[in-house]
Amino acid sequence: MAASPHTAPARTDQQTRPAPVAEILSLDARLAAVEAAMTVRLDEAAVAHEVRTAHISTQPVDLTDVITVPLTPTLQPQPQQLPATPVAALLERARARMEADGWCAGALTDESGAVCLLGAIRKEAGGDRGLEADAASVVLDAIRRRFGDHVESVPSFNDAHGTDRIPLRMLDQAASLADARGL
Repeated sequence: MAASPHTAPARTDQQTRPAPVAEILSLDARLAAVEAAMTVRLDEAAVAHEVRTAHISTQPVDLTDVITVPLTPTLQPQPQQLPATPVAALLERARARMEADGWCAGALTDESGAVCLLGAIRKEAGGDRGLEADAASVVLDAIRRRFGDHVESVPSFNDAHGTDRIPLRMLDQAASLADARGL
């Protein structure tokens, strides 16, 4: 029998096979199906856990037996560990002085008693110019590590700021640096 021009050619198995389910379902439908399958698996796992642990007896725990705290908590300050090196200790004292006396710019000490970075170091050095020079050198190193080599001096860095926040932070970092260097 000859094929007429009006009849369609015979279909093969590939053409008659239905499209896979993944191609038919939308993304939302596929996600919902996966979520349902995971819920079933989690429910089965919960039941299996219940069966496996049903024989274990548990006694309720009274938290008053476990947690004991004083009725009135006392907050005692922890002793602050002082740096072991002279320059680091000087820088810590200079920071404490700047916090206590206040910070200033444009002078070592202003009329109200506030101090700049170098003024605080000088007051705490107590006339020991060698110790003062070592401390100022470490402060300048700490500043240059953080802000680059374009900083000319400790006083110029101090005067470039409008508050004590950055100078105090530099004293902290310099004290850590001096302690690490053993100065």
